[in-house]
Amino acid sequence: MEEFFLLSLVMGISIIGLITAYFLARWVLKKGVGDEAMQKISNAIKEGAEAFLRRQFKTIIILTIIFAVILFVGYGFIRVHRDFDPVGTSIGLAFWITFSFVLGAICSLVSGYIGMWISIRSNIRSAAGAVKGVNEALQIALRGGAVSGLMVVAMSLLGVSGLYALVQYVGGVEPTKIPFVIVGFAFGASFVALFAQLGGGIYTKAADVGADLVGKVEAGIPEDDPRNPAVIADLVGDNVGDCAGRGADLFESTAAENIGAMILGAAMALKVPGASPVWILGVMMFPLVARAFGIIASIIGILSVKVKNNEDPMKSLNRGYYFAVVLAMIGFGIATRWLLNSDTAPNAWLHFFACGIIGVVTSIFFVYITQYYTEYKYRPTLSIAKASQTGPATNIIAGLGVAFECATLPVIVISAAILGSYYLGKTSGLVDAGLFGTAVATMGMLATAAYILAMDTFGPIVDNAGGIVEMSQQPKEIREKIDRLDAMGNTTKALTKGYAIGSAALAAFLLFSAYLDEVKNYGLNLISVDIAKPEVFVGALLGAMLVFLFASFAIKAVGKAAYYVINDVRAQFKEKPGILAGTEKPDYGRTVDIVTKGALKEMIVPGLLPILFPIAVGVIFKLFGVGAETVAAFLMVGTIVGIILALFLNNGGGAWDNAKKYIELGNFGGKGSDAHKAAVVGDTVGDPCKDTAGPSLHVLIKLLATITLVLAPLFI
Repeated sequence: MEEFFLLSLVMGISIIGLITAYFLARWVLKKGVGDEAMQKISNAIKEGAEAFLRRQFKTIIILTIIFAVILFVGYGFIRVHRDFDPVGTSIGLAFWITFSFVLGAICSLVSGYIGMWISIRSNIRSAAGAVKGVNEALQIALRGGAVSGLMVVAMSLLGVSGLYALVQYVGGVEPTKIPFVIVGFAFGASFVALFAQLGGGIYTKAADVGADLVGKVEAGIPEDDPRNPAVIADLVGDNVGDCAGRGADLFESTAAENIGAMILGAAMALKVPGASPVWILGVMMFPLVARAFGIIASIIGILSVKVKNNEDPMKSLNRGYYFAVVLAMIGFGIATRWLLNSDTAPNAWLHFFACGIIGVVTSIFFVYITQYYTEYKYRPTLSIAKASQTGPATNIIAGLGVAFECATLPVIVISAAILGSYYLGKTSGLVDAGLFGTAVATMGMLATAAYILAMDTFGPIVDNAGGIVEMSQQPKEIREKIDRLDAMGNTTKALTKGYAIGSAALAAFLLFSAYLDEVKNYGLNLISVDIAKPEVFVGALLGAMLVFLFASFAIKAVGKAAYYVINDVRAQFKEKPGILAGTEKPDYGRTVDIVTKGALKEMIVPGLLPILFPIAVGVIFKLFGVGAETVAAFLMVGTIVGIILALFLNNGGGAWDNAKKYIELGNFGGKGSDAHKAAVVGDTVGDPCKDTAGPSLHVLIKLLATITLVLAPLFI
């Protein structure tokens, strides 16, 4: 009865989240769509984004089907059934693993598509809303973004809880074994997220780099100038990279961390002497209940956002965020007292509540650290802008210096969070509760994921709104209102990248620990990883190398795709000399089609690399008798290097971008100056770092964890 009630609660709140997303979408779609000129540009963005996503989804679906077949064959026919397997037969285990993989992939695709669908319809409404005022434009953009945020988190939670119920009531699997069966859901979500983020990132940056280099540098025309053939492709890129891509990224984050925390919760609860089955079940279901309360908190926070009089709009967003955080922590406290309270350790729930607080504080630290390294109010970005006065070379050197520096503070914060939550769990009075403490901290950090994703999607919506206003030549006062929100959008996108890598870093330890527990569940008591063994050391070395190779492929993919864009823009200027004079119109659709084909072609190889590499390492080193241990070293070191390199790429790229924006405000000579040209070069270098390779590494980190979780039994 207790299990039925908990599942009903989680699924009920998830459905409330989906219903709220529906009503927010209806509210946004009822708003005005501006004049004919605005609608024409908006329709071009809409058509380009939907065409790209249709082609991308076809590619992803084909790859998903191929891998689903490989999974089924591997579990059903290659691997020998063991007595301790969670399901009675090899075919039964293969079915549930494959089914959960496919379901995770489908849910990730659907949530990403719906998020982008509403964002490409919110942009014009936000632009039109600016006629009424900043508050109207902000609320439309944020609520449009909230549709994506709520869809992602609610569908992730509904998918995990619904799959749990299905395996329990149809498959008849013992409850504490269920997380090992449904781990394929997280892998399916990660599989889709990697290609969605990578393909969208290549597209958006190829279009951006092509538009900037030919438009700003060669032709000397402003950003979002309608004479630039690549400008629509650039605006499309904001949606497919920052909406669909990031939506899939956070979907797989929430799914992977929920299942990983359930595995650690079950492992801890089973070790408590005399623990009742009801209490064990409550511990295992805690991550889902805590996340459900976070959805309610995020909904209230989103609906509370309103710009008061002439205040800085960023203050209203921050106010809503902190309101959501406070409510989420109240819900978190209720969940810990209800489900983690134990007679054998009466104060344990307080320790775990403190772990949740550590997670929230960590997320806030990451937001402020990201602000410090990427906003032009502070030393790092200002130093790059200053260095631009002496040319592109010094801009690049200064940017690299900032990028290398910016890994320091986040690593210290993550280290403190892991140690703090581990020792709080360890001293809770429950047996071996340290690892579960780190899992609870991760739950705390992700408590307001729906609000964070709403802020992230807000960025591309107002960016598109700014482009629509600029290209349709709206009055100056409307441009000024949208420009305020566009500047905010750049900040929110940078902050959510900081949040995403922070949650990935904290979750990495959780998922690594879950891998060790799963290996133990399948009969290998792997207490530690012995790096002194040459095979294990080589596995660790290969994990580090994979991260750099993947980043290399991702960045080179942007360069190759941008090459197609640059050549097309140059060709159009040559074919139609009247474009720059304003007497002829560019062919936007041609450029969109070219960058679409280029991005999808270039995403395949880097996308398959992190999927096939861990499998090869596990299978090859299984022949040496250390397959599972070598994969553990591969996962551990690959994750550590991935976190640090992602910080380098994200914050370094963000600093280069905002150094250019600082100069464009009129500093160091302003637009068109030598310093500005140098800063554009730096921004062009930083673009594939911060919007393609960096965000894709967030997914890579968790994909390595989920693929090793799913395939662990094949390596033993």
